Amino acid sequence: MDAMELLDPFARMLDDVVGPDTIRALESSNDGQAIWQAIAQSGYLDALVDETGGGAGLSLAEITPLIGALGARALPLPVADTMVARALLAQAGVSAPDGPIVLASSLAQPVAGALLADHVLVDAGDALVLSPIAALDPQPTGVHRSLAARLSGHPQGPVLAGPEGGLRPIAAVLRALLIAGAVARLTEMSATYANDRVQFGKPIGRHQALQQMLAVMAEDMVACRIAAQMGASRWPLVPPALAATAKITTSAAAIRIAASAHAVHGAIGISEAFDLQLLTRRLHEWRQADGSEGYWADVLGAARLDDTASTVDWVRAEIFA
Repeated sequence: MDAMELLDPFARMLDDVVGPDTIRALESSNDGQAIWQAIAQSGYLDALVDETGGGAGLSLAEITPLIGALGARALPLPVADTMVARALLAQAGVSAPDGPIVLASSLAQPVAGALLADHVLVDAGDALVLSPIAALDPQPTGVHRSLAARLSGHPQGPVLAGPEGGLRPIAAVLRALLIAGAVARLTEMSATYANDRVQFGKPIGRHQALQQMLAVMAEDMVACRIAAQMGASRWPLVPPALAATAKITTSAAAIRIAASAHAVHGAIGISEAFDLQLLTRRLHEWRQADGSEGYWADVLGAARLDDTASTVDWVRAEIFA
């Protein structure tokens, strides 16, 4: 299936139910049922499930445009998490619940989107546990409008074998794909605003300093897209080195792009009524989720030092194989 054939109906469906006002309402109410029902009825939640299990049998690489579309709309509902969870559950022969499922690669850190989830697939080290979210006492982080939650206690529910390397590499690649979608939208918004905003008789985008800033944003945007797509390229395996490359690249760029987008927009960018802050707040949340760039740099560095091959040979084998 052509990527646009897959993306276009998904994007239209999202545009019908997701907009800046609905995101604001979602952040205020923690109630995403209307959006969730529309997405669930579309059938896309089973995109990664094998055809024998009633799904579309697509790979993670094939649905990267869909996850990017979710990121571009700053949607905090764990849609991508649920797609992966439903595929893992189907593979293990476990019936998936109807509602949102969030991936928890660790209970030591806040879990993005957990306040909107009904269930959580927890990496318990030697296995995965599908637990009702209520069993883990979700608590808000206190961050403004964040829908992440701190989880505690012991997961209760069906146990299934975990993927090779655990959940964290998979979850990290999902965050990288969401970031890539969000930074693409931010770059587009910033370029449009720079061309439309007139000061001293000309668009601010004609100033060389802003042109340079927008050019660097575009470079980071492309790097994020490439790195995130590489991370998804070997599904159902997600090698830690690829996950690290994706998450380091996107998380580091998220800081720069958020700062540049606010610099271009000036004071209006931080106002509650303006849409920019919906995306930049989500960028910072996804950057921290499932390991920041610092965490994954340690993982990547340790993997490189444990191998006696030359750096070029190691990169070819681990990143570009």
